[in-house]
Amino acid sequence: QVRLVESGGGLVQPGGSLRLSCTASGFTYSMYSMNWYRQPPGKQRELVASLASTGGTTTYADTVKRRITMARDNALKMGYLKMDSLEPEDTADYYCNAVWWKNYWGQGTQVTVSS
Repeated sequence: QVRLVESGGGLVQPGGSLRLSCTASGFTYSMYSMNWYRQPPGKQRELVASLASTGGTTTYADTVKRRITMARDNALKMGYLKMDSLEPEDTADYYCNAVWWKNYWGQGTQVTVSS
């Protein structure tokens, strides 16, 4: 059973931090590149960060790269997105995505940045 499950979202005040996690199961996670996407309210989904299967190549969207760090632990079949200095504009549903010859998606976790 293929599963990608995000967790760690919630309500945070502006300037705060969150660490999102993605737990994978049912496929060879180490062979897949990992992406984090987000979809703000009323807007289309956008790519936030990408990490190669080896963990050696990481890319970030220009809008967030100064404030986020992506990582993965292939042994634990986990992916992470650490977000600092959060702003109201970061409010969105965040999704993890695993890609190789197939494309798997999690159900999303909501991040709300508000005072």
